Amino acid sequence: MPVAAARRLYLRAHAIAMVFTRPRDPEALPARLDGRRIYVLPTRFGLFYAFALMTMLIGALNYNNNPALLLGLMLAGAGLASLMGAQMQLSDLQVIAADAEPVGAGMPLELRLHARAAPGRTRRGLRLDDDGTFDAEPSVLNLDKGIGDAQLLLPTERRGWFDVPKLRLSTTRPLGLARAWAYVWPEAPLLVYPAPEPHGPPLPGGRGESAQARLHPSGDDVHHLRGYRAGDARRAIAWKSSARRDTLMVREFEQPTGSEIVLDWHATSGIAYEGRISRLARWVDEAEREGRRFQLRLPGQPALGPDRGPSHRHACLRALALMPHV
Repeated sequence: MPVAAARRLYLRAHAIAMVFTRPRDPEALPARLDGRRIYVLPTRFGLFYAFALMTMLIGALNYNNNPALLLGLMLAGAGLASLMGAQMQLSDLQVIAADAEPVGAGMPLELRLHARAAPGRTRRGLRLDDDGTFDAEPSVLNLDKGIGDAQLLLPTERRGWFDVPKLRLSTTRPLGLARAWAYVWPEAPLLVYPAPEPHGPPLPGGRGESAQARLHPSGDDVHHLRGYRAGDARRAIAWKSSARRDTLMVREFEQPTGSEIVLDWHATSGIAYEGRISRLARWVDEAEREGRRFQLRLPGQPALGPDRGPSHRHACLRALALMPHV
């Protein structure tokens, strides 16, 4: 068979196999890769190897060359062992979890895939990529002690739930003569925050007539003196007061903090719908960065806060990300 015809046959068989090997619906994790989900086909190098080996065997039979025939049979055995070795690299592999930290729309989402296998056999050089939906840059998955993970950067375009595409695990080890692959489609929707407005007005004014103050070790104004406690910084010790009282005294500072901020949906009227969401997302990030307590008010939802901290920021950005699309 000519090389071009063999290559066309290989590509056609590979395309047909990919149709039948992809999961048709998302599946709950953990997912186990068994023999029914792993498929093996020769690589281009493997096809060339088989063609060269067949030529060698035909020549050995034609000239009745026993050493050449023996060598050809040994190489054929090595090729068959390579097929089995490639399948064994994926056999009994378990994909136990898939997760990612939320990012703003338009930024790449770093998907982390966690896998587990029996610790008796080291599996290295497994290739992780998607099924062509995003053409993501492939990643390498190594399982040195039975546990490993790999990262895959996936592009995002819009806020809300992000459906994980079908993921492909493949390998050409140990000899590169065959490629074994299997598909996993995790049922693990990930969240994409709205993209914050790049430029916009400052935070709205706080609620209340005056600012409050709280104790802070690196504040601006001295609040009072107290006795030294283990772990206090040396620069906070009031040496003159300590000399007068014959005991170590430490300065306690206070840091003024702004009053609570109300981030109201109705305060962003006059701009487009998605622009209002982006502005509120920007204000949430700014308020959290400045350590301000803030409350988020969205139409048809109970108010969130007032509060501050990573969990409050996540709750606000989640509510903005899940606003209805219009």
